[in-house]
Amino acid sequence: MTPMIAVAGLWKVFGPRAERVPGSPLADLSRAELRARTGCLVAVRDVSFDVRPGEIFVVMGLSGSGKSTLVRCLTRLIEPTSGEVGIGGEPVRAMSPKRLRELRRRQVAMVFQHFGLLPHRTVLDNVAYGLEIQGVPRPARHRKAADTLALVGLEGHEQQYPDQLSGGMQQRVGLARALAADPEVLLFDEPFSALDPLIRRDMQAEVRRLHAEVGKTLVFITHDLSEALTLGDRIAVLRDGELVQVGTPEELVGAPADSYVADFVRDVPRSDVLTLRWIVRDPAPGELCEDEPLSHRTVIRDAIHRVLRADRPIPVVDGPRRLGVVDADQLLPVLVSHHRQVPA
Repeated sequence: MTPMIAVAGLWKVFGPRAERVPGSPLADLSRAELRARTGCLVAVRDVSFDVRPGEIFVVMGLSGSGKSTLVRCLTRLIEPTSGEVGIGGEPVRAMSPKRLRELRRRQVAMVFQHFGLLPHRTVLDNVAYGLEIQGVPRPARHRKAADTLALVGLEGHEQQYPDQLSGGMQQRVGLARALAADPEVLLFDEPFSALDPLIRRDMQAEVRRLHAEVGKTLVFITHDLSEALTLGDRIAVLRDGELVQVGTPEELVGAPADSYVADFVRDVPRSDVLTLRWIVRDPAPGELCEDEPLSHRTVIRDAIHRVLRADRPIPVVDGPRRLGVVDADQLLPVLVSHHRQVPA
């Protein structure tokens, strides 16, 4: 499958003569050493990954890890120092200014933490703004904006102004504005971090719902592991501008690449994320396993009652193929390991 976004060897270095760093011995220096020697700061260091069409790809890291710089490099809001970025198979760094404007207007939309709504325009005109820039006639853009507002649950608020809405509703307007232009890709830069926890959870569910309905490719930036696990089909973990691990939520929790990732996920209830494929075992000779099987994609949490009540191992299958069995001896270490991690 051709990736929707392809990033290869991407660097962003801030400072004097930044272009000398990638590919030179300076590239091997730590961030602190490089800054002390050259005055340059590496924000993104030799990052490569692909984003599949229709995927929610989450980039996660602590403050200062380079994740916001990375997402801005994708459309050259920040100019990369070195490396390649492709969107829809087209090299972004080779685009002319005119083609780059078209990319930002039609193919890729961004949703920021700060909503950036125009206070003197109604909600309807805020959502229609991108279409206005594209030259869409007023009646057509208003119809599209109204349809998009209904999609995000704001039908009936078209003639209100941004300051008349709650923070969560304003973020929905920002989301509707991005969706109205019908882009192929949506880039989210910590859009919900300023919202109250309950509203934030609602907005996460809204993104998941909209993704299921409209099927766009999403790149979502966050520092919040819970948000990453909730939203991400795959998650990329950044540390000091470097890519540490890319994987599904299950892969990050079940097989962290190093102690940095392990520390990130140590308080995650493993039984809420891992599936039975992580704990399946071969049946012992003569072991009867004729019960109704469970799919290997079943989350361990959802299998607990069935497995613990059974008087024999439960078969685990991948379609017609039998992978093995699972019983209480496989479940209990997963449950106990989390119990030990959580403070009393």
